[in-house]
Amino acid sequence: MFVDHVEIEVSAGDGGNGAVTFRKEKYVPRGGPSGGDGGKGGSIIMEVDPHLSTLLDFRYKHVYKAVRGGDGQNKDMFGKDGPDLVLKVPPGTSVYNRETDELVADLTALDARAVIAKGGVGGKGNAHFATSVRQAPKFAQNGEPGIHKLLRLELKLLADVGLLGYPSVGKSTLIAAISAARPKIADYPFTTLIPNLGVVEVAQNQTFVMADLPGLIEGASEGIGLGHQFLRHVERTRLLVHMLDMSGTTGRDPLDDFRIINKELALYSERMAALPQIIALNKMDVAPDQAEVDRVRAALEVEGHTVFQISAATHLNLKPLLFFIWDRLIELKSIPEPVSEEPVRIIAEEREDFRRWTVNKNEEDGAWEVVGKGLQRMVSMTDLDNEFALSRLQRTLEKIGVNKKLIEMGVEDGDTVRIGAIEFNYDSDEVEDRYR
Repeated sequence: MFVDHVEIEVSAGDGGNGAVTFRKEKYVPRGGPSGGDGGKGGSIIMEVDPHLSTLLDFRYKHVYKAVRGGDGQNKDMFGKDGPDLVLKVPPGTSVYNRETDELVADLTALDARAVIAKGGVGGKGNAHFATSVRQAPKFAQNGEPGIHKLLRLELKLLADVGLLGYPSVGKSTLIAAISAARPKIADYPFTTLIPNLGVVEVAQNQTFVMADLPGLIEGASEGIGLGHQFLRHVERTRLLVHMLDMSGTTGRDPLDDFRIINKELALYSERMAALPQIIALNKMDVAPDQAEVDRVRAALEVEGHTVFQISAATHLNLKPLLFFIWDRLIELKSIPEPVSEEPVRIIAEEREDFRRWTVNKNEEDGAWEVVGKGLQRMVSMTDLDNEFALSRLQRTLEKIGVNKKLIEMGVEDGDTVRIGAIEFNYDSDEVEDRYR
């Protein structure tokens, strides 16, 4: 089964917790803190597997979670890092954030590999928090939560040539005639419901990949018919072969078909509409009216198109068509593709400074929200059940000015203050006098 669009959920592993331990060896007087750090959580990595051609594996499993890091131990021993979870995808896979529609990674190269969600760092053990004043810290950090994402995977075929045309114009017949591909062929609309790839050998060591794509109809750019399900696969091609049915059995004007499909291409993507096209007038073996063929051919040539009269069923003029396609591909490959002003980057979450934050009031529930990824990360790594860790967090909030800002904005005793997923009630008695 060919699957080119799936939605999945990924969660990187949480970091392990730091340890709170003290040295107790017999000959070490006043043994100090010896809690080790937690291990790093496993990351979610996507890696291209050139042997895959579909996203089928993701159809049956939608949730992926990496292993958390091990907790720190005594004697300054670190916890074990969680192994990364590597997900294999076919070349041509694009990864999008479903919540923001942001492109996370574009995996086209055969050796492409991208960190999609980073594992959380391990929490520091109490050995890190010893100072000349605080020689026996009784707290450690929790591990950082791993990144969680809702993703959409889209497969865009990596073909040199894309076959365009209304349903049943003979695209599947052509690709079966010129390659080893064996698509399902029948005389009814939308026989080809999935793209078929064929490797075409023009001569020894001269091959190209052609994609036999599902038929277009009017309104495809808006998703009608197979719509975007088809158009996605044309995006990566360099050259289009546009097939028109000259048998006269459809009751449609081939020139109208040609213009309707090109209109849909332009509505979907200006780049795709600008791709060079070779026109193949197919089913010439059963064309009833040569005058009609001449009319269509003349109109297309006036517009600057190269036109071939072929029969995919009887192999009429297929070799001249293939040689011309090969020569055009050589020309096009010598032209470097334009570099995007905003090149695609693999998005890795940078850890923000915990001193960067803002305060606002939630109009729905009246809670004061302190917003800042770095600060929220620090709070999430604080063991709120440990009074020493909680006291350290409160001192940090005072030091970076959170309490002072809340007072300036009118916070009152009993108000809810929210930092990330953590909520607490404001108590002015715990604020230092200089902030009153």
